[in-house]
Amino acid sequence: MRERVLIIEDEEKILDFLRRGLSYEGYRVETAADGTAGLNAARETPPDLVVLDWMLPGLDGLEVCKRLRAGSEVPILMLTAKDAVSDRVQGLDAGADDYLVKPFEFDELLARIRALLRRARPEGAETLSFADLRLDTGTHQGFRGERAFELTAKEYELLELFLRHPRQVLTREVIFDRVWGYDFGGESNIIEVYIRYLRQKTEEGGEPRLIHTVRGVGYVLREPA
Repeated sequence: MRERVLIIEDEEKILDFLRRGLSYEGYRVETAADGTAGLNAARETPPDLVVLDWMLPGLDGLEVCKRLRAGSEVPILMLTAKDAVSDRVQGLDAGADDYLVKPFEFDELLARIRALLRRARPEGAETLSFADLRLDTGTHQGFRGERAFELTAKEYELLELFLRHPRQVLTREVIFDRVWGYDFGGESNIIEVYIRYLRQKTEEGGEPRLIHTVRGVGYVLREPA
């Protein structure tokens, strides 16, 4: 079945361009011209992916993103003219999975959409484990011993990265590239924020720490000291 893409965009020319282009590529496309209509459309008939403009009348894109994310793991690609690092961080913190700055090339948009849809539908579920930490790649649920915990989309991607590279020091640059796809450099503390989230969830039952800081370099998943 063809994937359904919901485009929430108030600029008529961009909306028409995206609708025609994505339809031509074989996607089933639905559109909304403001935040409230887009949110309602996503809730009534959940799409496979949302292309969301930041600047919208009524509810802006950030608020739509937060409300969508509160009840759904649908992939969200945010479009915006804002290209400052702080704006990217704000969009990703609101729950966006990816971020594309206007003006953009349509081929890049297509590549981002394909990547997000692939990520949302892993072909073969497996269980990744290290010590007493486990991750189910099908359900995206984590376990510490017998204790289960839930993960947001970005927390899952970060934990999966660690579990696929145990005992290997992952630099900040590698983590940015693999999980966020952006080089925020030293201007962002987004990695530290998500490491803190993961530690809270993986250590909530008093378990020993597995995700360790390597000062000045990055982080590593290894046995407790």
